[in-house]
Amino acid sequence: MAERDFIARLLSPLATSAAARGLADDAAVWMPPIGRQLVFTHDVLAAGVHYRPADPPGDIAWKLLAVNLSDLAAMAAAPAGVLLGLGLSAAEDDGWREAFAAGLGRALAHFGVALWGGDTVSGLGQAVLGLTAVGWVEPGKAMGRAGAQPGDALWVSGCIGGGGLGLAVAQGLRPPDKSLLNRYRRPTPRLALGAALGGVATAGMDVSDGLLIDAQRLAAAGGVGLAIAIDAVPLTAPAAGLAEIMAQATAGDDYELLFTAAADVDVAALAGPTKTPVTRIGTVVAGSGLALSFAGQPVPLPDRLGYEHG
Repeated sequence: MAERDFIARLLSPLATSAAARGLADDAAVWMPPIGRQLVFTHDVLAAGVHYRPADPPGDIAWKLLAVNLSDLAAMAAAPAGVLLGLGLSAAEDDGWREAFAAGLGRALAHFGVALWGGDTVSGLGQAVLGLTAVGWVEPGKAMGRAGAQPGDALWVSGCIGGGGLGLAVAQGLRPPDKSLLNRYRRPTPRLALGAALGGVATAGMDVSDGLLIDAQRLAAAGGVGLAIAIDAVPLTAPAAGLAEIMAQATAGDDYELLFTAAADVDVAALAGPTKTPVTRIGTVVAGSGLALSFAGQPVPLPDRLGYEHG
């Protein structure tokens, strides 16, 4: 399928926003909401690194959109539109492209986001898929990684470890489990919770590379320490002991929100309308780095805190 046919037949029907101009021009034209700050993010999914080449193309499209929307959620931003960049190999044949476009359409509709444009190229050795997401936030409500203060409470949304367990299912290392597989292939960005935290949370980010490594990054950004009760972390699957807890706490691809708020903030009430469970897992302390405890006793950090490129 030629590039122009791919765009005209499969992608143009998804670009229904006026900003996309029917994908007929070189760029999109969008009028942002008056008095709002714009938020931009860009993530790349590489075949064999961020997804398995054998994964369903529609799920790959969902994940490509979801991981970028998760970054907007981490900034308390509402999504508006996306720009798609597809670097494809010979493995992404016409059938793959049709299934990818169909999955992308379902994901765009599910999250209420517009496709504004982008670019495609063929001939790569392996696929590299990029997406730029644009959102907006009220002035003063953008959430960032810096800002946590000693005494703040540390919270996490949802459950941790599902992405890693889902990958194990996809690799045939665990019994088939559709729910876990979907946690890995079709993550859910916490957009509603992120918006509710804007102007309330003192710091926040999404959990993409593993709870502990991302907690370490949050602490470093704020110049503080984090005391985490590792047995308080909400896990996707029951853990028999500390080692199994650590395995889930260092797995990636969860796309939950990790955030801090003043200790007197009723975070559970704030999160209630978003229908997103939240759990307090620790406290911001003076100092730096992470201090972990299990059953009230200090435990050493594992050698590996999470996933890191390079």
